[in-house]
Amino acid sequence: MSPVSSSPLIVFSHGNSFPASTYNVVLDGLRQRGFRVAAVEKFGHDPRYPVTNNWPHLVAQLSDFVERQFKPNGPVFLVGHSLGGFLSLMTAAKHPQWVRGVVMLDSPLVAGWRASLLRVGKRLTLAEALSPGAHSRKRRTTWANETEALEHFASKKLFARWDPRVLRDYVAHGTHDETTPQGTRRVLSFDRDIETAIYNSLPDHIESYLRKHPLQCKAALIGGLQSRELRQVGLAFTQRITQGRVMKLDGTHLFPMEHPLATAAAIEAALLNLMG
Repeated sequence: MSPVSSSPLIVFSHGNSFPASTYNVVLDGLRQRGFRVAAVEKFGHDPRYPVTNNWPHLVAQLSDFVERQFKPNGPVFLVGHSLGGFLSLMTAAKHPQWVRGVVMLDSPLVAGWRASLLRVGKRLTLAEALSPGAHSRKRRTTWANETEALEHFASKKLFARWDPRVLRDYVAHGTHDETTPQGTRRVLSFDRDIETAIYNSLPDHIESYLRKHPLQCKAALIGGLQSRELRQVGLAFTQRITQGRVMKLDGTHLFPMEHPLATAAAIEAALLNLMG
């Protein structure tokens, strides 16, 4: 393995509602493969970078973080899941001097008539009814303790496919203890109103954004074979932007949580291909 100082640096960006530490199994798998990894723990929670339509301030949050990594290291690779994939692509396009390549994990780019429909839906406030925002706004946020939180998530269909190590990381890092006059309780760390706002402001302008800021590095997408999001959005525009660099793994939209080691191996393969 090459010395740490010369190992490629990945800046990883998480999916909506899942802090970066949720992905520790994936990220440790990448470190074991010779990569260094840095990450923003939570997007949308820093008041300097509020959630607004099409996510310009979240792009700024990632861009500022990437700039800090670039200064001592040179150009970095950007890898992101869902929300993080969009932010990675937009950051790479806007700041090409900082980025060696981009790998998006189940982040199909919305374009064409689907983008137009999304734009109209947001104006008519229909976006939430058609997105996970309808569920996130009602998400449970408190439990008696960490054990109860783990049992709660483990009982949910969404989490049934998850690798147990990832689920434990999510509960350990995606919730925290809070002291109240009634005692200590376990609370969700990712604010559900911020999560909902992120869903409701999904970018509808990727085509025009990339015309203004043409992507100058190579990009790839890794998707889930059972991903409903890929089926809904389609891959035509993503295929064009990635020049056909698309691969799929078993799993849903949350395949990094379901198959973290396979995800790490697939990211390594995609990055090696981008380096070639």
